[in-house]
Amino acid sequence: MKGQGPVPPPELELVAFDMDGTLVDVVSSWAEVHRHFGDSNEEALRAFMADEIDDEEFTRRDLAIWLRHKPDISRDDLVEILAHVPLMRGARELFERLRQRGLTTAIVSGGLDVLAERIQRELGVDFVFANGFELHDGGGLARGIVRVPVKQKERVLRELQGRLGVAPLATASVGNSEIDVGLFRASRVGIAFAPDDDIVRRHATLVVEEHDLRRLIPVLAP
Repeated sequence: MKGQGPVPPPELELVAFDMDGTLVDVVSSWAEVHRHFGDSNEEALRAFMADEIDDEEFTRRDLAIWLRHKPDISRDDLVEILAHVPLMRGARELFERLRQRGLTTAIVSGGLDVLAERIQRELGVDFVFANGFELHDGGGLARGIVRVPVKQKERVLRELQGRLGVAPLATASVGNSEIDVGLFRASRVGIAFAPDDDIVRRHATLVVEEHDLRRLIPVLAP
């Protein structure tokens, strides 16, 4: 009797996406708020990437910058500031196809939840994990809420896989920078989309250089 040959991998069931630079055409939702105020968090970013500060301190420093410009800054202010952030080209077409194929979708982002929730509504994303803030009694921004430790995205994705009963072999992930490599480790397919750095390129199973999410349809939902 002849062997049956290699067993094909299972069909994809879950696709996890980074948000900033992937589903939206801006590098960072946090940086967009800084840009609105004509400011920058470059020093805090450098310290964070060098492991000198953690996610909570990084968030605290970001908020401190905004408070200098607007001491009563609120969640509604963030919604208004980020309202102009555009979807990445091809996002609507990709998600329509993913829905047609019955795939579950998720955003796993270190970006701001107010933007992630808007993208969820516009694209019909099933699950969203992103970061935000507690609010003072008066509605102003208070302590940060870190739902997605930026360097531990893999943990968040694996927890979702456990909840849904979806194996890494049935998972794909899409991201644009080295902090998305953790998503790739928890996925059979890891797509470096419009990549920012060579680290994410090296760890991806596929690299898409063009800023057009429609290029992912033949891979994720043929």
